[in-house]
Amino acid sequence: MGDVILVLNAGSSSLKFSVFDVQPAQLELILRGQIEALYTSPRFRATDREGNVSSFEWGDDYRLGHEGAIEYLGGFLREQGGGHRLMAVGHRVVHGGQRFTGPVAVTSAVLDELDSLTPLAPLHQPHNLKPIRILAQVRPDLTQVACFDTTFHRTQTEVAQAYALPASITERGVRRYGFHGLSYEYIASVLPDIAPAAAAGRTVVAHLGNGASMCAMVAGKSVASTMGFTAVEGLPMGTRCGSLDPGVMLYLLDELKMDSQAIADLIYKGSGLLGMSGISGDMRVLLDSDAARAAFAIDVYTYRIGRELGSLAAAMQGLDALVLTAGIGEHAVAIRERIVRDAAWLGAELDEAANRAGGPLISRASSKVPVWVVPTNEELMIARHTRAIA
Repeated sequence: MGDVILVLNAGSSSLKFSVFDVQPAQLELILRGQIEALYTSPRFRATDREGNVSSFEWGDDYRLGHEGAIEYLGGFLREQGGGHRLMAVGHRVVHGGQRFTGPVAVTSAVLDELDSLTPLAPLHQPHNLKPIRILAQVRPDLTQVACFDTTFHRTQTEVAQAYALPASITERGVRRYGFHGLSYEYIASVLPDIAPAAAAGRTVVAHLGNGASMCAMVAGKSVASTMGFTAVEGLPMGTRCGSLDPGVMLYLLDELKMDSQAIADLIYKGSGLLGMSGISGDMRVLLDSDAARAAFAIDVYTYRIGRELGSLAAAMQGLDALVLTAGIGEHAVAIRERIVRDAAWLGAELDEAANRAGGPLISRASSKVPVWVVPTNEELMIARHTRAIA
């Protein structure tokens, strides 16, 4: 009977999962999927290692919730188990605050500490913690490990993490934390085998998905990032606005009479590519569109990536390599082309054929700054941490 590790990534209305077979030399993905629309029209879909798909729908207006999703997933995994024993569960938790500098086995005390960080990530933290609480009740014997999106960036200096605010505010935890750390940690772990010079040097990694950010790494350690106190700062994203002049918030409050919830909905769910285009937050849809607003949204998106690339290169006092990852970075050929061409002033030269082929190296041999496409794998990173602790 073999051991497996379950990895969970819970959102406000979804539960993503992966199951890894624990083998002596490696972790092998044997199943992955998600349950979406937990409180409206729930849909389940899972794909095993052979590509076989299992799916189920509950129908409109059915409130499955996180509890029901965990129960259904547990039953499904038992049916598909094939004699495997659940060794541990690893969870993606957005915020580890200043206290947690690495993955941690969850106890009731740890859970209380993580819950106390909710004011720092109110739209993510409560949902990340829900499955942990549910499993702690039904399987108190089961090892659960929390893996954080913030801890990879704790290597940044105090100066890099600071906001220019009074100490009475910053001492309450208002600082630049950075996110997507599990993705960056995975990239840092595989770069030595793919691009040793990039792993050892000054590299910017761009995690370009529905959520988007960039991280400056020196010898595989984070020194600066585009995201700060929350996961809304930095680049424009699918539905998030990215960085704003704080005066815009005052305008929304005073002139448009928006309350905090309306502003939160705007900056997290109604802005970014969706807000600018008025069409979609999905880059694939915008690239296929002939609408002028779609083109404008893409222009702003790539322009901001170019500006942040210059900022991060300055933070490292140079740039030795650029790595593109996540959904857009890994699959959007046209966006990669624009990013590399905009970085020509840094010495990047695009190899068009290699870019169309998907890389991994998409720059010319003469390029002073090599550009790589490296698929990320946050789930595997969580599974690695979980195995190490369990």
